Amino acid sequence: MIALSLIGIGTGNPDHLTLAAIKALNRADLILLPLKGADKADLADVRRQIIAEVVTNPAVRVAAFDMPRRDTANPDYTAGVEAWHDAIGVVWRETIEAHVGRSGRVALLVWGDPLLYDSTLRIAGRLARELPVTIEVVPGITSLQVLTAAHAIPLNAIGANVLITTGRQLTDGGWPDAADTLVVMLDGDCAFRHLAPEGVDIWWGAYLGLPEAITIGGRLADVGPRIIATRADARARHGWIMDIYMLRRRPAG
Repeated sequence: MIALSLIGIGTGNPDHLTLAAIKALNRADLILLPLKGADKADLADVRRQIIAEVVTNPAVRVAAFDMPRRDTANPDYTAGVEAWHDAIGVVWRETIEAHVGRSGRVALLVWGDPLLYDSTLRIAGRLARELPVTIEVVPGITSLQVLTAAHAIPLNAIGANVLITTGRQLTDGGWPDAADTLVVMLDGDCAFRHLAPEGVDIWWGAYLGLPEAITIGGRLADVGPRIIATRADARARHGWIMDIYMLRRRPAG
């Protein structure tokens, strides 16, 4: 039986790992380390830094593997993602079998927490169809928590609701009428550009929890262009970017 632990690592700062996460990593026989190409080598380096800092059990092995790339040209977004997840599940299985066979404790470090806009649990379900697997989730700090902490703001207004969505949804559907506050993730195109900025505040952050962290907040009409320019510059310099932002309508009057 493979005991698979999906371990939330927050935004990449080792200080954000819970004690449960550290214990789970040190119990593992094998830690899977995904590689996403030379342009995203920093992501693997962050994982390596975390492992080096918190894993003290010398018996724990680390196995790197190349992550399959998603076919972004596929016009059917859902079908493209499903095929991509299938391919990742195959690589997981092959890597696990090559290092521990069909029995052992395997850990995978997950950015943020597996509950929030992350497909690790869905991919783990595919693995369970090929190998005898039990799945344990060790929750982590989410980028949403780190964002609100970085700006020292509450997530919700008094008695108001919050909607967590994606850049694609915001672009296609606009601001949902029922939501007072929006948290936007997985936005590669600054979807807030398509909103009327009047009466809206934004709190944005990238590389949160890391030394490269950037935060900008204020009235959308004032800081929106600066966020767009800062994001483009940071992505060009680092080769990758992870960012998140929150939008809130100001009370009328």
